Amino acid sequence: MTRPTSRRTVLTAALAAGAGAVSAAGSAAAAPARTSPTPAVTSLVDNRFWNTYTDWRFGSSEGTRAVAGRRPGLVISAPAGTTDYADPHTGRTTTWEYATWTSPVHRSTVPATEVIASWNARTPAGTWIQIELRGRYSDGTDTPWYVMGRWASGDADIRRTSVDDQTDGRSTVWTDTFSVDDAASGLRLVSYRLRLTLHRTPGSRLTPTVHRVGAMASDVPDRFTVPAAAPGLVRELAVPRYSQNVHVGQYPEYDNGGEAWCSPTSSQMIIEYWGRKPTEDDLSWVKPGLADPQVCHAARYTFDYQYDGCGNWPFNAAYASTYKDMNAVVTRLGSLKDLEKLVGAGVPVITSQSFLKTELTGAGYGTSGHLMTVIGFTADGDVIANDPASPDNGAVRRVYLRREWENIWLRTKRYDANGAVRSGTGGVCYVYWPTDPTSSQQRVLRSLGLI
Repeated sequence: MTRPTSRRTVLTAALAAGAGAVSAAGSAAAAPARTSPTPAVTSLVDNRFWNTYTDWRFGSSEGTRAVAGRRPGLVISAPAGTTDYADPHTGRTTTWEYATWTSPVHRSTVPATEVIASWNARTPAGTWIQIELRGRYSDGTDTPWYVMGRWASGDADIRRTSVDDQTDGRSTVWTDTFSVDDAASGLRLVSYRLRLTLHRTPGSRLTPTVHRVGAMASDVPDRFTVPAAAPGLVRELAVPRYSQNVHVGQYPEYDNGGEAWCSPTSSQMIIEYWGRKPTEDDLSWVKPGLADPQVCHAARYTFDYQYDGCGNWPFNAAYASTYKDMNAVVTRLGSLKDLEKLVGAGVPVITSQSFLKTELTGAGYGTSGHLMTVIGFTADGDVIANDPASPDNGAVRRVYLRREWENIWLRTKRYDANGAVRSGTGGVCYVYWPTDPTSSQQRVLRSLGLI
């Protein structure tokens, strides 16, 4: 399926990978407070994304500048200095020029137990970016600067990676998720800043371009079941169907091959739904004769070398955004009604869930963590999903009972086969859309705090 039980465990299926050291290239001054103009998804979730020309100008800059245009961005203007990066996955130490941008302080509408950052960027060969988060607790103290990702679209300059062993004894970064260690204590994260560090080859005029950065903050209570939402939509979107299991045994260096590729397989389905796909040149590295080589491509370019897998949520969103004029975020939705709004506007959604074989009729498997693509709803309100955990592409379309599916996606606690309590994802999902959405898509995305 997707992951061994030990890999994603905390409340949001964040990884049980150990905690870690704070690292940053240079320090940025505190930015002035500014409250997000976008509404929360629900009373349990707050989204804030910086992506406009004004957003980039409001931040605190050291060597970066805002670029206007159809799709505004942040680039290196003049490097703030140089830094040496010892890549733990290649053994190489390389000198890079860098520049930084720090967001204004965002006070979350939801005092949060968890925060997940996501970003959209282009990183030409010879460039890469680092994304960090620093928050303020409800007792007035601050977290360290936590690294939420070191990322490049390619893998020749650095190996994209999460960072283990980040903790201050009260919160921990579990691969892609900031989490308060003891939510029952009442401690919450009430505000945060994000810091971008853009790197390039010294002496060059290269630059990454960051088009979007932000985070989803949430405080979803422990729950084994969720209230039922009445059906309200009958629609099915024509989304391409790809099976991860077609690729079992292929490229085992990327998370042991296709049996663990649910996340990139799902990402590729939606990327192609929006009319984007890799070029023949992009796919030239894939062995001739393999079916659906674009799925192999997605696995390689979502792979997190520290996590040792393709299931890093923000890395999948970042991969989707490397395609022309694509936006992508990681968030939480509050109910199936929110999911119906997106699908009703023509926006399919990738969802994360875990369940026993007996908990999802017709799946034929159980999993400690799995991604699938919701593409529609039947007249009875049941969920139509492109489930990559299928024997072949023809079997990918599934219909799952609404009440069963709703519960396994939105709950935060569950029982495993031995009766032990495990975590659930609490409505985590990826949402991808083009920069020119329809007016109805804009309305729905705005209502959910995504634009």
